[in-house]
Amino acid sequence: MEADGWRCSRQRQVLFLFMFWGVSLAGTEFGWYSVMEETERGSFVVNLAKDLGLGDGELVARGARVLFDDNKQHLLLDSQTGDLLTNEKLDREKLCGPTEPCMLYFQILMDNPFQMYRAELRVRDMNDHSPVFQDKEMVLKILENTAEGTAFQLERAQDSDGGLNGIQNYTINPNSFFHIKITGNDEGMIYPELVLDKVLDREEQQELSLTLTALDGGSPPRSGIATIRIMILDINDNAPQFSQATYVTQALENSPVGSLIAKVSARDEDFGVNADISYSFFDASADIRATFQINPFSGEIILRVLLDYELVKSYKINIQATDGGGLSARCKVLVEVLDTNDNPPELIMSSLSNSVAENSPETTVAVFRIKDRDSGENGKMVCYIQDNLPFLLRPSMENFYILMTEGALDRESQAEYNITITVTDLGTPRLKTQHNITVLVSDVNDNAPAFTQTSYTLWVRENNSPALHIGSVSATDTDAGANAQLTYSLLPPQDPHLPLASLVSINADNGHLFALRSLDYEALQAFEFGVGATDRGSPALSSQARVRVLVLDANDNSPFVLYPLQNGSAPCTELVPRAAEAGYLVTKVVAVDGDSGQNAWLSYQLLKATEPGLFGVWPHNGEVRTARLLSERDAPKHRLLVQVRDNGEPPRSASVTLHVLLVDGFSQPYLPLPEAAAEQARADPLTVYLVVALASVSSLFLLSVLLFVAVRLCRRSRAASLGRCSVPERPFPGHLVDVSGTGTLSQSYQYEVCLMGDPGTSDFKFLKPILPNIQAEGPGSNSEENPAFRNSFGLNLQ
Repeated sequence: MEADGWRCSRQRQVLFLFMFWGVSLAGTEFGWYSVMEETERGSFVVNLAKDLGLGDGELVARGARVLFDDNKQHLLLDSQTGDLLTNEKLDREKLCGPTEPCMLYFQILMDNPFQMYRAELRVRDMNDHSPVFQDKEMVLKILENTAEGTAFQLERAQDSDGGLNGIQNYTINPNSFFHIKITGNDEGMIYPELVLDKVLDREEQQELSLTLTALDGGSPPRSGIATIRIMILDINDNAPQFSQATYVTQALENSPVGSLIAKVSARDEDFGVNADISYSFFDASADIRATFQINPFSGEIILRVLLDYELVKSYKINIQATDGGGLSARCKVLVEVLDTNDNPPELIMSSLSNSVAENSPETTVAVFRIKDRDSGENGKMVCYIQDNLPFLLRPSMENFYILMTEGALDRESQAEYNITITVTDLGTPRLKTQHNITVLVSDVNDNAPAFTQTSYTLWVRENNSPALHIGSVSATDTDAGANAQLTYSLLPPQDPHLPLASLVSINADNGHLFALRSLDYEALQAFEFGVGATDRGSPALSSQARVRVLVLDANDNSPFVLYPLQNGSAPCTELVPRAAEAGYLVTKVVAVDGDSGQNAWLSYQLLKATEPGLFGVWPHNGEVRTARLLSERDAPKHRLLVQVRDNGEPPRSASVTLHVLLVDGFSQPYLPLPEAAAEQARADPLTVYLVVALASVSSLFLLSVLLFVAVRLCRRSRAASLGRCSVPERPFPGHLVDVSGTGTLSQSYQYEVCLMGDPGTSDFKFLKPILPNIQAEGPGSNSEENPAFRNSFGLNLQ
């Protein structure tokens, strides 16, 4: 077990000799500290904050940490107090083997800002190992005629301790034949030699047994013993002779077990038993005995285990050849282990941050170290990452690299980066190691919400129910998390008179718009307002869009008849001469509809008439015309019921009652309705007689006036035809009834009608037809005004 421990120490010694040695590129050489091996865990080493000149709590703020080259945490940093404490019991022999001094190299890394220091920890040796002989019994064959003063070199003891705690002296038990002499070699090792003080006599004593003691320099000293068995031989005057004093050979580290490493050869001039030569290791360490074996008869050195260049780069083997007479010779075999590229590069991550804010400038993502246990070209390395990434590798100390961003990142363009760090050696064949890092770009509120449309047009039918969902607005935000959570709101309208708060509302979470009350197309056909979308970032960003709401018309208004008025007053009676042709325009029903579109398209229909087939209504313009020629048999009074209907769904309608009176000509006075006259006749027969007499006298008088006017006009006219007569020039009356689509009656049917409100009076006005084909006199002519005539019944005639 002790031999294995020494072998392990020897391997670590070689390993640590090839760790980082170089000039710092981004760090600072700091200093070294020491600690005694086997010190209890948690023991104080040094106050690192004081040595670095940092204040209380600054190590925590800067994220200080300690990293050892062997990736083991030998020391523990208390960031609060700044104390550097042991994290384990340190065994110098396991860490460094026989190498003295035993140094452990480590780095002190600090972020914010990034800074690196290089330091050393010396592990001081304590005397915790005793010297050990590999062979507990040494056999020496000495000829009886060996001269006094002859020295016989003995195998040295092994001690895992170093320095003063290593082996310092050898002793043997007191005897009369031998004493111990201490010798050293060029490597600083001491060997014991057994020196003959007195000639031996085989006949007196054939064998001697001595005790060899090895002492170290510790306090208190430790020791180890071995037995020396001395066999006294007869005279053998020729010792074996090797063909070479030193054999040099090379072996690849990947040589298979059982490979022949070297072959030594010796010859002896003696004969018989004294010429029989056997080969053996001399003063071989446990590591050599475990790695190689020698054939005692042929001198072939065979490989017992696989070689590892990274652990041991060369071996020095002492071979002894002994003849049958006890004489021996020694040689050295130097085995140089040749490196093969059997170790891929290693990547050791010291610091890693998996998240980077998108608006951060150059930011350190990772700090790592690379190494390759091979040597030469096999140990040279190249480190790189993929192209077209916004990251770069920057060398720091020797074999240390910093992975950092080139500049600010954009999470909306790419939210995650998969970075592959590749380390390749230059050996043959080339070996490489890859380390994958995922870097997440954390979001910053740098994008305002964006509506899917700059303007929205929504339609809602009038008379809607309150809280009706009329549409939605939608916005997106390319940020993430709270920076992408949107709140919708209504903006103050541009028109201060628009009661937007009572018309619509918006759901702040999803942008749904609702009508708060029933809308009326006739009152409000369209309105416009703005909506805003605001994210929940800090600071919050927002955007706006316009919303136009169009109110769709519903057929909620019935047609309204403008003419004739249906206001409960005396009905308006239309006069139609019995000489009227078919298609004679009686009147025109004028109606309007408060709706729009097809809901306001009106059609007219004659629902009921006193005499069907006599009158007709044009469906598109409401004109009431005669359908045929009138006859004497037709009743003088007619009552028509006209329906006005819109084109809505469902349709709405209104009706109007027309009273039509057939007269023989416009000279016939307007008489009261037959019902009223009959009642008056029954009530007062005398009144009937007076009316008849008055009508007769008035007709004669009117005829006389007409003849007089006609004669006067004909005399003044130069026209050759008697039909071209002029009429007195006077203004047209303004109270004309509109029964055409243009707002006035056609010139052929312009007349004045005055209906007296009191059916009991006999006053009336004659109808005054205006003939449009008679040319009015010019403004320079003065028409003679007719004097007013009054008849004996008090009628005022013009």
